Amino acid sequence: MAMIRYCDKRLSAPKLAVIAQANAIIAEYAEQGYDLTLRQLYYQFVSRDLIPNNQSEYKRLGDIVSDGRRAGLIDWDAIVDRTRNLRAPSTWQGPAEIVQACAEQFKIDLWATQTYRPEVWVEKDALVGVLEVACAEHQVPYFSCRGYTSDSEAWSAAQRMKRAAKAGQTPIVFHLGDHDPSGIDMTRDIAARVKLFSGLPIPVKRLALNMDQVEHYRPPPNPAKATDARFAGYQDLYGDESWELDALDPQTIAALIREALEGLIEAGAWALATEEQSRHREQLRVVAGSWGEIVAEDND
Repeated sequence: MAMIRYCDKRLSAPKLAVIAQANAIIAEYAEQGYDLTLRQLYYQFVSRDLIPNNQSEYKRLGDIVSDGRRAGLIDWDAIVDRTRNLRAPSTWQGPAEIVQACAEQFKIDLWATQTYRPEVWVEKDALVGVLEVACAEHQVPYFSCRGYTSDSEAWSAAQRMKRAAKAGQTPIVFHLGDHDPSGIDMTRDIAARVKLFSGLPIPVKRLALNMDQVEHYRPPPNPAKATDARFAGYQDLYGDESWELDALDPQTIAALIREALEGLIEAGAWALATEEQSRHREQLRVVAGSWGEIVAEDND
């Protein structure tokens, strides 16, 4: 917990009530192992009918959360900005520590003996943390497209998928994005460009957000952008409303990813590869635990 007061704030009773509601939502997510962006917290307020869905309420919530954090009422670690991150080199106190870390991090390619070679792509950076949890469990690479992905990344992906196909595997991309005119079209665009650069009909499956999920989970709607060049075609199919992927619970998004990935796994080959990985990890742990003896022998 990092509730640190940096200044005194005279907060009204309504603002204190919002802070209490925010902390309750934060606690629910923390129990599941998730932190939240401000946008995700906002959509939880909207989906629970605590505030209306409009830009002024989003700004008001952001201001209250900022005041609450500075007043020591909201955990600083609970709300994150996934678009701005410090990058720093790893350091170690000694060789034994890095060997022990390698033991915990060591992975073999569990997908090497599988029929499929999956990747998970998401429209926006804000949801990378949710993908990370679900994809790490299955050792699957994931990628934030930041809207329409660049030719550079689409070309690099195509080369990876050509290598997988040459090795006898079926590459597949699971894509998640907003249900709006551009968000829907992004899935088509990924498939078209990966095919262009690879020469292969790579399966690109839209995992979310789809209309059946909108009807089932009922995320709060937004007006679809009439200025979007794809609005007319979208309106013909779905009407004037759109929905953001961020409005789904992280647990729901992670569950969709897990279900899709687990549906590809051939259990027997996966179990054998997992056992081999465990053996190698144990070997590294033994080396880490014996590091002092190894160094002593080397100095003799």
